Amino acid sequence: MSLAKNLYDGFHKLIHATYNWMLELSASPRAMFFLFVVAFIESSFFPIPPDIMIIPMVLATPEKAWRIAGLATLASVLGGCFGYGIGVFLFDQIAQPLLAFYGYLHQFDVFKEYYHEWGAWIVFGAGITPFPYKVITIASGVVGLNLVTFTVASVIARGMRFYLIAWLLKKWGAPMKEFIENNLGMLSVLFMVLLVGGFVAIKYL
Repeated sequence: MSLAKNLYDGFHKLIHATYNWMLELSASPRAMFFLFVVAFIESSFFPIPPDIMIIPMVLATPEKAWRIAGLATLASVLGGCFGYGIGVFLFDQIAQPLLAFYGYLHQFDVFKEYYHEWGAWIVFGAGITPFPYKVITIASGVVGLNLVTFTVASVIARGMRFYLIAWLLKKWGAPMKEFIENNLGMLSVLFMVLLVGGFVAIKYL
């Protein structure tokens, strides 16, 4: 019991330190650059979603909420197109190992049949939920989903997600900031559960 408590306390301190560092970073000139990089690479191979940067950035600089959401959307869609390109041109070298890593390779042949009929909705759903978006960007390229369809679905989904987060934080920033800071440990655990759940979900589609 004491070991579990020590682990939780250590995790709680780490999360608080990371959160405080993110708040400081979010007010620095480098914040937008780092957000762009995270949002871009998350769409093709990086496991951590850009929301973890968007939240402290908007809380620290609410006057930049729309710029932050817009930049995250742009970078995420561009990163999604990069992931699409991996699926088209580098399936054997990169896409296949990545799909195997995320536990989806064995179901991929079945998935292709659904993809051609429901491709746009699959991209949209992955773009607004904790489902690993990177798996969908690569898969879209592999199965040859229409690039315009893929891009439009990505823009709508990623834009809805990031602008909604920005709007909520801009509108209720002060009380939400207090709530987040008072419940940071619990929220971090919930975030990790959702993130892991998204990866698990790809095995059962």
